[in-house]
Amino acid sequence: MKITRLSTTLVDANWRNFTFVQIYTDVGLVGLGEATIRCREQAVVGAIEDMSRVLIGQDPFEIQAHWQMLYQDFHKRGGVILMAALSGIEIALWDILGQALGVPIYQLLGGKVRQQVQVYNNGWFEGSRTLDALSQAAQQAVQAGFTALKWNPFHGANGWLSPTQRKQVLEEVDVVRQAVGDQVELMLEAHGLFTPAEAVRIANELAVYRPFWLEEPVPPEDETAMAFVRQRSPIPIAAGERLYGKYEFSRLIEARAVDILQPDITYAGGLFETRLIAAMGEARYLSFAPHNSGSPVSTAAALHLAACTPNFLILELPTNDVPWRLELVEPAIEIPQQGFLEILEQPGLGVKLNQKIVDAHPYQNPDRVYLSDRVTPEMESLKQRLKKLSSADEERDGLGN
Repeated sequence: MKITRLSTTLVDANWRNFTFVQIYTDVGLVGLGEATIRCREQAVVGAIEDMSRVLIGQDPFEIQAHWQMLYQDFHKRGGVILMAALSGIEIALWDILGQALGVPIYQLLGGKVRQQVQVYNNGWFEGSRTLDALSQAAQQAVQAGFTALKWNPFHGANGWLSPTQRKQVLEEVDVVRQAVGDQVELMLEAHGLFTPAEAVRIANELAVYRPFWLEEPVPPEDETAMAFVRQRSPIPIAAGERLYGKYEFSRLIEARAVDILQPDITYAGGLFETRLIAAMGEARYLSFAPHNSGSPVSTAAALHLAACTPNFLILELPTNDVPWRLELVEPAIEIPQQGFLEILEQPGLGVKLNQKIVDAHPYQNPDRVYLSDRVTPEMESLKQRLKKLSSADEERDGLGN
């Protein structure tokens, strides 16, 4: 079997474009992978096209050989662009191998260690601008079958919280906790908005609400700063969505900087690299909770890793980003039952793109969304900058197309 060509597809999905890669073979098998990142999807597509030149004519089963060659032979290693491209390609290769052998990917990585995968909801809060609306949205998410919810309550934070902001944060978390009760887990997303000292202070103030974790309380570049927070926080610390590959994660792990590792399979290096990262964490008694903000294709890849990884904890499940999300792949896989998703048993990745949905949502410039009200707190500065563009600038920069 030989690789004959690679193709990429961009699908408009609100604040980002889902980025898919498909690898074709001379026997008719087609592998599907995902390489979605926010706002730099065209660069990822270019990287995939560059990498494809050395894959054409190769054996798709030699996954690790291709990974090592693509990672090492491109002199400038790592970074989100190259790692996303490499991850999407690697996932698609595993899909081909599983299809060819007639087994799901998790079987090729050691087999199941669990029968179901617990998930948490990220996106349940979309459009909620008041405490009452947030309370209702949280209750609706629980009624929909979720037993764990994540969101970012730190609106306007920029290193430090003002007294007013601090009061608002505590009120918001209190409202959500009261809305869902004590049996639902709450994850607090900080997106690296705090200094180490402020992260420690707000963690101590929030501890009374029993958050399951505090995610990325400080920026990801300095693992010693993250370790400073972890050593002083009464709330477990999770991080890793902005790290790429086992080498970056090794520094985080050895610094004892987190309790929960959060690599994203679609840009941390793909399935096998992420499995290695999880194993490194297992040796230090750390849990593995994959970051997953992409499409159901990303969810499918994560389900296979969750199925076969002993220290897996819980999986992120995005909701409310686009109304057609459940229709994007066949079969639909993101329907939780009592907080759990079923493990996929079909050969390979186990899902295919619904071409009708793909064709209905072609690429759009994702900067548009930052001019709307649907913007995360850490993107406020970009939103304000984009608002200053004149109509002429919009057309020149691609914002008016």
